[in-house]
Amino acid sequence: MRSYQAKKLTIHLLIILSASQVGCVTRRLTIRSNPPGALVYIDNYEIGTTPCSTSYTYYGTRQIRLVKDGYETLTVNQPIPAPWYEWPGIDFVSENLVPRDIRDDRGLTFNMQPQMVVPNDILLTRAEELRRDAKSPSGVAAANVTTAPIRGPLLFPPTVMPGPPPVVVPEALPPPLFSPPVR
Repeated sequence: MRSYQAKKLTIHLLIILSASQVGCVTRRLTIRSNPPGALVYIDNYEIGTTPCSTSYTYYGTRQIRLVKDGYETLTVNQPIPAPWYEWPGIDFVSENLVPRDIRDDRGLTFNMQPQMVVPNDILLTRAEELRRDAKSPSGVAAANVTTAPIRGPLLFPPTVMPGPPPVVVPEALPPPLFSPPVR
């Protein structure tokens, strides 16, 4: 009788001991950039400047945005797939019954491109071309749109009313992109 109770007590102690020693899964994401010092946003939450690390709970695709003065802003939809021990069904065992901590460390490195600076003379030339195209009859339809006069405070954008239809001169038409089929 005593050996039965001793075995039963031993089993209960082993269960309690093993339950108190269960582990968990620790997930950590480290982001680096070349050059370092870029401000990192993950899913539009500011994380810090590179190199930086953060913990996360769920796997999936994350929007990562890196911002640094003098460099193009980099936005990436980065997939972070779950490892095999985090697949549904198996994750219960790995997070609750495995008697040690499991670490899932991920590292991502991004190369940032220097910001392209457009010289002022090229920028002014492009602006003049846009103005000239807007004023020409074959240009943007903005010349054929009139706006209602603004009375009182501007609570809404001005109402756009269509003007007369544009006059099309046959000589001003550009050549067709595709020629009609010959029969």
